[in-house]
Amino acid sequence: MSAVHVPGVDLDTLARWMDARGLGVGPLAEASLITGGTQNVLLRFTRAGRTFVLRRPPVHKRANSDETMRREARVLAALAGSDVPHPGLIAAEPDPEVMGAAFYLMEPVDGFNPTLGLPAPFEHDTGWQHAMGLSMADAIVALAAVDHVAVGLGDLGRFDGWAARQVGRWRAQLDSYHELAGYTGPNIPGVGVVGEWLAAHLPVDVRPGVMHGDFHFGNVLIRRDRPAVAAMVDWELATIGDPLLDLGHLLATWPANDGIGVSVAAPGLPSRDDVIERYAAQVPRPLDDLLWYRVLACYRLGLILEGTHARACAGLAPKETGDQFHAHTVSLLEQALTLIG
Repeated sequence: MSAVHVPGVDLDTLARWMDARGLGVGPLAEASLITGGTQNVLLRFTRAGRTFVLRRPPVHKRANSDETMRREARVLAALAGSDVPHPGLIAAEPDPEVMGAAFYLMEPVDGFNPTLGLPAPFEHDTGWQHAMGLSMADAIVALAAVDHVAVGLGDLGRFDGWAARQVGRWRAQLDSYHELAGYTGPNIPGVGVVGEWLAAHLPVDVRPGVMHGDFHFGNVLIRRDRPAVAAMVDWELATIGDPLLDLGHLLATWPANDGIGVSVAAPGLPSRDDVIERYAAQVPRPLDDLLWYRVLACYRLGLILEGTHARACAGLAPKETGDQFHAHTVSLLEQALTLIG
């Protein structure tokens, strides 16, 4: 086992940790890294005929990386037995002393990420593409239906004053990027106008629930046997907020000809209006304030992505990636300006 080198994962230590929890016997075999856009380490391996997937933060952790892993594991544990498509949690280690970072093991998911290409029959079947798109709405409807208090997530995030705090929360994060040497921004047209609009148009109907926080086609796996979400992944930004913001994020990143959204080669995808209609038909609440959540999604996601641009300016991320993320930020704010007219 020790001959296999996996950044951030000592396989001998992992085997002993699994031994103590009765998770199989014998060597860890077929270890391979899962790639596809995440900065976290995802390792697939087998033991005693069972497949596991390990998730841990990047080797060069951020200050909150361990807490993020602990929160992800907690959310996945809470969702067990629910209708929410998610990877099943097997076991978690909250103590970073064990292997340099908090980590957890989860069940493998048989599915594909649509941003990396569509397999047959999805590739040429526009009907399957359309149904796949509608299933994105179904997934967040299922999450919105979870009783966060009943499943033990009542204290995952503070909901009091949630809507009123949003602009200040994300504007403060944007302002914090000035601490990075070399960052001269933000050069984001409309960021002030959008923030002022959000503060002046707070929604009347705000409801608490579990929020994925970063829901788009890049963070799902689709079933291979039928057009449905197999699992929502990358729960790093999960918190207690208004789940309607997940719909806002999905709409903000929806694949479109204007190049703003996540790239999915599926011309049969439903329109944004179709997705809204699918969602609205399944939730027991009016969507009168949806515009605010759509604008907030553009604002919030744009300011988060600008952080990578700032780190690139400071030499902490590739320049090409930073430039790409900044372009996405500008596009998202342009989308927000269009929405508010």
